[in-house]
Amino acid sequence: MDLYDVMRTTFACRQFTDDDVPDAALARMFDNARFAPSGGNRQGNFVIVVRDQATKELLGEAARPAGKLYTAQNKAGESPWNTIHPTKVTPETEAATEVPPHLTEPAKKAPVVLVFCVDLQVVASTDKNLDRVGVISGGSIYPFVWNTLLAARNEGFGGTITTLAVAQEPMLQKALNIPSHVAIAAIVPLGKPEKQLSKLRRRPVDDIVRREKFDGEAFKG
Repeated sequence: MDLYDVMRTTFACRQFTDDDVPDAALARMFDNARFAPSGGNRQGNFVIVVRDQATKELLGEAARPAGKLYTAQNKAGESPWNTIHPTKVTPETEAATEVPPHLTEPAKKAPVVLVFCVDLQVVASTDKNLDRVGVISGGSIYPFVWNTLLAARNEGFGGTITTLAVAQEPMLQKALNIPSHVAIAAIVPLGKPEKQLSKLRRRPVDDIVRREKFDGEAFKG
């Protein structure tokens, strides 16, 4: 596929057919995705390929606790798990909230689930002393994750980046034998999409790009 077509049609896929994702296809995807950049080219990225059904069930259920707050905040009109605006959702409301299937089922039903990890010993967290949540370390893993999804689209497969299960990281580290210095960055269910979306909705360029300053003139090309 043309690169721009891949970029414009790689959507968040959560429903899959029964078709398998062959190891040969995964190997091609990883072989190309590994050229993603990382801080200092230290390449602390890892991925675990999960096919065992019991482990997939574990990964799916691991999203449930964080999914309760996510769902409750959505219903309250809030931005879920936001670090800027504190939630007004009470613990009682959170506990009573039912988690919709699309937050837990994809990992259980996908033919393969990819667990993306990053070695925190080799990332340069240049924002660690700022008074905000850290984001820079993600630059050493998410390009690899997205490259993998682009490669999957090129192979005729689809998936989505999920992170709710990461709130249960200590439990998952133990279950998957992940060392404590290796962080889980994303859980990606992967398979053949039941339906391929070809037209995605995104904000226009002049709404997200500015000239010179954050409040500068809208970029129109």
